[in-house]
Amino acid sequence: MAAQTTTVEALGVAVAARVPVLLWGAPGTGKTSAIRAMAEAAGMPCETVIAAIREPSDFSGLPVVDQGVVRFAPPLWAQRLVEGGTGLLFLDEISTAPPAVQAALLRVVLERVVGDLALPDDVTIVAAANPPEQAADGWDLSAPLANRFCHLDWTVEAATFAPGIVGGFPAPVVPVLPATWADHLPLARGLIAAFVSVRPALVLDVPADATRAGRGWPSPRTWEMAARLWAAASAAGASQASRAALVTGAVGEAAGIQLLTWETQMDLPDPEAVLADPQGADLPDRGDRAYAVLSAVAAAVAANPTIERWNAGWQVLARAGERAPDVAAVAARVLARCRPAGAPAPPQVKLFAPILKDAGLLP
Repeated sequence: MAAQTTTVEALGVAVAARVPVLLWGAPGTGKTSAIRAMAEAAGMPCETVIAAIREPSDFSGLPVVDQGVVRFAPPLWAQRLVEGGTGLLFLDEISTAPPAVQAALLRVVLERVVGDLALPDDVTIVAAANPPEQAADGWDLSAPLANRFCHLDWTVEAATFAPGIVGGFPAPVVPVLPATWADHLPLARGLIAAFVSVRPALVLDVPADATRAGRGWPSPRTWEMAARLWAAASAAGASQASRAALVTGAVGEAAGIQLLTWETQMDLPDPEAVLADPQGADLPDRGDRAYAVLSAVAAAVAANPTIERWNAGWQVLARAGERAPDVAAVAARVLARCRPAGAPAPPQVKLFAPILKDAGLLP
């Protein structure tokens, strides 16, 4: 698959999953046109905000005194998105925004709040940037702002440019995720939990130099972002190349490639299949694989904690805990915290009583 085709597919998945995404590419390569065309094809109102010509108050809100109370009035573009209930906020030329404007963008990108106005959940945020050395008065992206985006590289290739200039460039497609797409999250979170347990230094690894800190790097926030993108890519049937671009775009190339390489060696069962047959499902013996399966099972139960699923989860943990209680310890804590109302403690809890007591989850 061509690099640009991979980026286009990954961009659509990120927008569908409502994960903020930033396209990096040289000037004049069609980033802005592609994003606007994508919004039009998806029927999403698009509000374009040029970060370079804005003031911090355009994002944090303009202070206004109203009956003795100071409120922060949002700009018209934010009000239009709220009135529409859905849409795409396109932050163009974000690498030309000075540090004060980047600081004002932090809450917009992460909490989706502009002034005193909260953007609807169906509004997605996409940004575009030129590398600082190619931008007009370019700045490195601050580490806190960069850590709020999935970063994708926008490239131009003759194989896609030649037919596009002749017959027109197709708009990136935003896939329609099934209503059950979040069912893929437990497995993705279980994989990431197991991975960082064997690579603890990668839980948080802030780059020392400004250039690398202005792109994707691993933190608890971006690992959660990677899990969401992984789940959305799986639900959308996206290519392996696109999933790899999304994961490395969230946590950085070094950490992302390590995770993807490690995942190919795991061959893990679906946590729902394990819960459906807690006594008969095959459980791996290898520590990191067992950790990943049990973490995924616990996450699946926490997402839908019925009494039946909760009991099935304890049966799975007990089978693994008889061989290695430490491997199941984290999953046991998760199950203990999501106990359904009225559910009696199953006998399997006794195996983990010391661990749960230490965590304050048992008297």
